[in-house]
Amino acid sequence: MQLRARSLQRFSRLGAPTCSRRYAGLVTQRKRPRASDKDSLGQGSFVRQQPSRCLFSSPGHRRSEVRASKLVSVTLASALLALWLYPTDALQHTDSRANLGPEIPEDGADGHGPEADQAAWAKFTQNVSALSFVPSTDGLSEKVVDLIMPEWIKSVPGYIRKLQRETNMESGSLAAEIWREAHDPFTHPEIEYSAKVRVSNELCDEEKTFLERRRMMIVPALARFLSIDEKDIHPDDVPTIALCGSGGGLRALTAGTGSFLATTEDGLFDCATYISGVSGSCWLQSLYYSSVTGASFETAIDHLKARLGTHIAYPPVAFNALMSSPTNKYLLSGLVEKLKGDPGAQLGLVDIYGMLLAARLLVPKGELGVDEKDFKLSNQREFVRYGQNPLPIYTAVRHEIPELDSPDYGGPGSISEEAKDRAKREAWFQWFEVTPYEFFCEEFSAGIPTWAMGRKFKNGSDVPSTTGYRLPETRMPLLLGVWGSAFCATLSHYYREIRPVIKSLHQSVDELIWGHNKDLSKVHPIEPANVPNFVHGMYGQLPGTVPQAVYDNEYIQLMDAGMSNNLPIYPLLRPGRDVDIIMAFDASADIKTENWLSVAEGYARQRKIKGWPVGTGWPKPAETPSQAAAELEKAEVHSAVEADGKITQAKTDQAARHAEPSPGHTPEKLGEQPIKPESQRQTEAAAELGYCTVWVGTTQERSSEPPPPPVDDVSTWRLMDPDAGITVVYLPFLANEKAVPGVDVAVSDYMSTWNFVYTPQQIDEVVTLAKANYAEGRDRIRATVRAVYERRKKRRLERERREEEDGFRRSMRRGVVGSLGEGDHFS
Repeated sequence: MQLRARSLQRFSRLGAPTCSRRYAGLVTQRKRPRASDKDSLGQGSFVRQQPSRCLFSSPGHRRSEVRASKLVSVTLASALLALWLYPTDALQHTDSRANLGPEIPEDGADGHGPEADQAAWAKFTQNVSALSFVPSTDGLSEKVVDLIMPEWIKSVPGYIRKLQRETNMESGSLAAEIWREAHDPFTHPEIEYSAKVRVSNELCDEEKTFLERRRMMIVPALARFLSIDEKDIHPDDVPTIALCGSGGGLRALTAGTGSFLATTEDGLFDCATYISGVSGSCWLQSLYYSSVTGASFETAIDHLKARLGTHIAYPPVAFNALMSSPTNKYLLSGLVEKLKGDPGAQLGLVDIYGMLLAARLLVPKGELGVDEKDFKLSNQREFVRYGQNPLPIYTAVRHEIPELDSPDYGGPGSISEEAKDRAKREAWFQWFEVTPYEFFCEEFSAGIPTWAMGRKFKNGSDVPSTTGYRLPETRMPLLLGVWGSAFCATLSHYYREIRPVIKSLHQSVDELIWGHNKDLSKVHPIEPANVPNFVHGMYGQLPGTVPQAVYDNEYIQLMDAGMSNNLPIYPLLRPGRDVDIIMAFDASADIKTENWLSVAEGYARQRKIKGWPVGTGWPKPAETPSQAAAELEKAEVHSAVEADGKITQAKTDQAARHAEPSPGHTPEKLGEQPIKPESQRQTEAAAELGYCTVWVGTTQERSSEPPPPPVDDVSTWRLMDPDAGITVVYLPFLANEKAVPGVDVAVSDYMSTWNFVYTPQQIDEVVTLAKANYAEGRDRIRATVRAVYERRKKRRLERERREEEDGFRRSMRRGVVGSLGEGDHFS
């Protein structure tokens, strides 16, 4: 059917025009045709975008016009694709309760029963079969048509007809082939295995085995990095180092590639045990642990140069990838398996977005080298099986929004007044992590094998179909969409982007809107992705802090973890991982305004994690202790029961960032330069962080004393302290004029989070800047790793000495040693 005008109007009301440039849409570097506002898309009225003829317009004005035209064109291209495939459900409002589809019918769970005919796949194929896209050109000459319509629009009807043929499930169609292989255990071995929910706070057995193997692999790498003889390094002395990359779209992907390449060249990457990511950094991990790059960051840079020159939503390229062999099968497999195998499944914008991302990132240049193994996350086990690489951790969040009288809480009167007050205060985010081994939520204390993602669960066990097979593992395209779905942000996130403009125009209007910010933080204009809920029905089997809605719903909604914290630190603090050094590469666009490390501090307090360095993050010199305590309330990842008490405790502990030098450790001079008092150095450091800042925590209970300042060249002794805790090394993505002049996150338009086109030159600039920034802190990083290594070695030697003494005393008590032997000459 033709797309009606009201479909476009509906998208316009929900979409980008009311938001800022950052959240408005996907910004491209190419000029695209845009739809006329006066005519419906069904009538096919298009106008070709013409370059500006004004000779006297300012550069800023011209850039604004270009950005606006890019915004309109790409937003409409994305909307067209989503509405073509699923016009009625592409955009929906979300709330605290996930939309529940029908229960899996007993006789039609495999998609062949009568109930399934009215379910997800039937609805999808009906919409596809009814599609038609033939722009009307009645009354126009061929020359005029060529002027007002882009060349690629003529090929769209052909793509639509091919899509209809491939999805009709008839013999020989692509969908029929995909669904047949979904029941083939040789293609998908996991479908023969049942899965159960693992309820435990401990790491899974596979990760424990990995840690043992990785530690042995790190020994020679650490010897090279610290210039130590390998035979002198005991495995127990190896520090657990975690590298984490921030969110930020293609900027985070490209900058992270440059940063990790620098760590590889320096030898640090081979010493790391974990690598965690948010948003664009998750895309980077997906690339590194794939056949596309073969675990090589240099190859990853070449791949980005070859693939990022075209926007993911440019219709000719997107349609070609989705409709042409061999890429079409790999990109559409997850869609067919999801909708055909689960009658209650929903297709949304995140699914389409993920397929477009996969078509750009997981497909090498030439497209013939695409590998099916790259489309399942569990296959990444091959890259860590022997401990040869750090273990990747991917992150996503669920937004828990308590409603007082909703069915989630059993209706009015079913909860206490304390719970009501807690629900009124704020919602929070629940973090989920995915490794090649397990899909886990720490707040639930539960997880499932990664290969079981995508299948339904009930009361702790998976639910197979009547054929006896389970669904194949969730494919990477959907996961790529989930990890980078920042457009599923709340209205509060959206408004923060345009608030400066509103305030400059009308202060009272801003006060009116911002006064309802708590309400705005509970509305998602674009629905997050729905995935099967693996703890569905597990009443009474999980911690008491798990909300009732989690048990009731068959699905949970996951989105970009950057909505909660743009640094993936929380998973690294899980018990059992025992991370000593966290290397945080922060390519956020709001480094100086959003203190993500400070939010992590709130999480550490709530989880009672000892050793986190208090006072980390981008400091604000004018900040009072009360303001610092108020900032701690922004920590949105807390349990439903402990939130109030832990936040109160966090407030009382937060103090000014000043400390006196430790006696006996502060020399009077360092070379010829006089040493400033530590409190003065801390005050100066608070004004501006550099390219590399180091903090170290303590395992001692802290009273009201202020936290120590960052570690500098004259206070590295704190890293060697026996009570030293977690060390955080913070490397923000800052401008570096002496290395890459004119390149700055805050100034360079192409480094916007919502830009999806990078030229090879721009990629070189971002990578060079990231490597130059790492070089600025290389010596401090090496000194930090050495200090932590020496501290662990000292602890081991002290522990062995005590064990030896204890063993000697036990032997003395048993008479094994210390008594005269029978028959010697002293008898």
